[in-house]
Amino acid sequence: MSETARKAEAPVASADSGRIARRFTALKAEGRGGLVTFVTAGDPDRATSEEILRGLPGAGADLIEIGMPFTDPMADGPSIQASSQRAIAAGITLPQIIEMVRAFRQQDGDTPIVLMGYYNPIYSYGVDRFLADVKEAGADGLIIVDLPPEEDEELCLPALKAGVNFIRLATPTTDDLRLPQVLTNTSGFVYYVSIAGITGTRSAASGQVAEAVARLKRHTDLPIAVGFGIKTPEQAREIAAAADAAVVGSALVDTVKAHLDEQGRAKPDLVEALLGFVRTLADGVRGAR
Repeated sequence: MSETARKAEAPVASADSGRIARRFTALKAEGRGGLVTFVTAGDPDRATSEEILRGLPGAGADLIEIGMPFTDPMADGPSIQASSQRAIAAGITLPQIIEMVRAFRQQDGDTPIVLMGYYNPIYSYGVDRFLADVKEAGADGLIIVDLPPEEDEELCLPALKAGVNFIRLATPTTDDLRLPQVLTNTSGFVYYVSIAGITGTRSAASGQVAEAVARLKRHTDLPIAVGFGIKTPEQAREIAAAADAAVVGSALVDTVKAHLDEQGRAKPDLVEALLGFVRTLADGVRGAR
């Protein structure tokens, strides 16, 4: 079978002419991998979270993932679970998250925004309403960790029809028999989870990541972003040299936690500390090739 024949079929509806595709095309033209930053919406409060979002592109984030807090985040490690709990305690809601996207988009028309979370809040909100609202607000993609390919009719296919990328996770345990099913209807990019387990607990060796990325690229032409366990500029540099982007999440929410006072409120230096860390990660990524 030819390499082309082995690759997963294109999504039934394409959202690949939007910001995500344009950003990865631009990164390829620059000859470098990208930096994807994950932050939890509303952590530690909405105003601080909005300030962080506004500052991320200028600090070097090429794409932004916004976590939608959920009470039972089964795929997340302790750091992101705690960030969700802080945000929920501060009163963040799904409509507020959509408003945060809208506010961000009013001052930044280029940086891709991906909403990441779980299906239950979306189901409760209403799938059609949710897709219409996030599309209008300016979100570009979704990562919904608890919807497998067998459930594509629930959200994936409606999202593609609405022009919203549906980004799928692949893991070290996703074998070559499973990959075509995982990649069918995936759009925007593939998020490769470089370790088995929950977020923020371990890191993968760069050699293993390079082998995994090469295997994925035999099955798809989509960009490959690699995450889970990246905590330093050096690790980000190694991953960005092997993949199309490095994703950093737990290390950022840990930075938020480290700059809270005893009452869990943001210290005055929180935003600048986080954005300063992002700048070091961006410098690392930009020195990868």
